[in-house]
Amino acid sequence: MSPIASYRRLFSVAGPAYVVTAFLARLPLAMSQMGALLLVSRTTGSYAAGGLAAGTLAVVSAVASPLAAAVADRVGQRPVLLVQSVLAGLGLLALVALAAAGRPAAVLVTAAGVTGAFLPQVGPMARVRWRPLTAGQGSLQPRLVSTAFSYEGAADEASFVLGPALLGVLVSVAAPGAGLVLAAVLLLVFGTAFALHDSARLTHAVRAAAGVRSRLWTVPLGILLLAQLLIGTVFGSVQTGTAVLATSAGHPGSAGLVHALLGVGSVAAGVALAAVPERVALTTRLLVAAGGLLVLSLPLLLVGSLGSLVAVVLLLGFVVAPYMITTFTLGERVAPPTRVGSAMTLLAASTGLGYALGSAVAGRLADDSGHRAAFAVAVTATAAALVVALVSRLVLRRFDRAGHGASVPAAPDTVREPVGNAHLAADAVPR
Repeated sequence: MSPIASYRRLFSVAGPAYVVTAFLARLPLAMSQMGALLLVSRTTGSYAAGGLAAGTLAVVSAVASPLAAAVADRVGQRPVLLVQSVLAGLGLLALVALAAAGRPAAVLVTAAGVTGAFLPQVGPMARVRWRPLTAGQGSLQPRLVSTAFSYEGAADEASFVLGPALLGVLVSVAAPGAGLVLAAVLLLVFGTAFALHDSARLTHAVRAAAGVRSRLWTVPLGILLLAQLLIGTVFGSVQTGTAVLATSAGHPGSAGLVHALLGVGSVAAGVALAAVPERVALTTRLLVAAGGLLVLSLPLLLVGSLGSLVAVVLLLGFVVAPYMITTFTLGERVAPPTRVGSAMTLLAASTGLGYALGSAVAGRLADDSGHRAAFAVAVTATAAALVVALVSRLVLRRFDRAGHGASVPAAPDTVREPVGNAHLAADAVPR
């Protein structure tokens, strides 16, 4: 099946409304951190306060989201995502209202942290739905699931390009809180729609038998979490180095646009990844992508102008999505069927923690040695990612071509048992 035919079949199975809803529902996550930074910085006159608000929101979200995913794995996505979407939407509106009322920075930082605790991780939750959605596709299911993960990787990258762009436009033409108001509306409308979509009831189709635990924390998952931590470190350090270089060049406002090019290349590569033949093992894909990250990040050490940085960042983006899509695909396979949501969200949270780590370390080094020191953090992270990919060849090889219900062995303490709506085929989902 050609990539175009795979995407056409995939979207027809899910329905156009679902695809659009799931994409728009993930935009608030991409907008909230920068939105909090801009809002709090402008209303308090302190970049330190703005950075603290954004950092608090991000860290709390990274800690709370795996806990929410664990609950979703037990009771289903619908109630968890519904509560998250409503409370996070109201939290963003409350943050804007508090800032407009001139509340102290400590109050705004607290409000940002509380909001971060409820921000839904739509991308990981959407990934969980594709296997049950495609359950009625017979021998085509493995190909469709692979295509779905390629799409999800591209959609995530596109959201982190479009979200901040929308935010910047609204802040420029309206008010500092306008972007967060839009994010809140998107959560309340499309976040709740994603929660209520009929596909949500398929995600609780497999559960462990009573009294039996499904082991989530394993060596394979640990390797993948480290892989995502390292790519997050690349994101944070590249963004920091870009900001330092743009500021020294006298164009600080261009930093966001230059960094967005990383996502542009990643979106294109993510969509195209569906064309890779299934016979190419996932561990091989991860190794090639990690090698590409190292090779294409090395020129960062040589850039001295925004023009040269644009070219390097654009090319680097073309290996970001293949790397991340492969780690998430492997994550879906190494996790027990009852804990896939937790695994997907942990991988996303690990990326966020890596971003914070990369930003902090690169920022400290850049203060003393400039943008090249920040970019050196990115190169070091890609070298470490290549080592992790080499290790994965030994540990994760048995998951290369297996999916749930195929040849992936269950953990010894895991029992797979169909319950609820497990019998539903994808074509039976009302749209």
